[in-house]
Amino acid sequence: METERGRAWVPWLVTALVTVLAGLVLYLSHRSTTAADAAAAASATRASDAEAAKQLLETKLAALETERAKLTTEKDQLNTEKAQLSQTVQEQEAELARLKATYEDLQDKMKKEIAEGAVRLTQNEGRIQVDLVDKVLFDSGDASISARGQEVLTRLGGVLSKVDDKRIQVSGHTDDSPPSQKLQATFPTNWELSVARAVNVVRFLQDKGGVPAKRMLAAGYGDTRPLGANASPQGRARNRRIELLLIPELAARRNPSIAKAAPAKPAPAKPVLVKKVRANK
Repeated sequence: METERGRAWVPWLVTALVTVLAGLVLYLSHRSTTAADAAAAASATRASDAEAAKQLLETKLAALETERAKLTTEKDQLNTEKAQLSQTVQEQEAELARLKATYEDLQDKMKKEIAEGAVRLTQNEGRIQVDLVDKVLFDSGDASISARGQEVLTRLGGVLSKVDDKRIQVSGHTDDSPPSQKLQATFPTNWELSVARAVNVVRFLQDKGGVPAKRMLAAGYGDTRPLGANASPQGRARNRRIELLLIPELAARRNPSIAKAAPAKPAPAKPVLVKKVRANK
């Protein structure tokens, strides 16, 4: 009887064990799936974080490359500016050396007239100015160059013809007394007289002095730029003059208007050499 009872619960025990084992298998399977999912999620997160970090690094690298390119460009610009500055300094030093040589040559060639006070040399801001009183070049009231004037301009042209790095502005100036009645048919005002004198000096320097015409400019200012008071004979004598201004070619290139001078009032379009006319001027 007891044996039959023992045999009766065996199937139940087997069923229970199978159920427990099935549950255990299901639990373990579920647990394994959950762990795999968590690991996969963690792996995906790490991959996403790594990609974000990579993109951030790439952005920083691109910014650094841009900054490096900018700095390289600025460095190249600075090197270019440094080279240009060095070249400019060298050109200026060479220009000053040529200017000094020209000034000393003019002093030597014009020393007689300088000693007499008929010629005055000045040097300022890279320019040389030669002032010649009118009586050195012209007879009174005349625009034609006198014999003495030709001799002076020949010596002056000997210096200027060797100067190939400067532009030469020749300007005529008068005192404020109008041309005499005898001269007014040829020179209605001091404008015409000052222009004619400047043009004749330019033409003589070109024809007899060998100075290239392209380097010279003639201008007439009449009595508008006096050096002295016209109330005194000494002041009037200073005002009647021819000025030659030597402007360095480098300065003229940097500022083209520096060598452009025009009279404040229109002058004759084609001043010509005139015959000698005596007057009290």
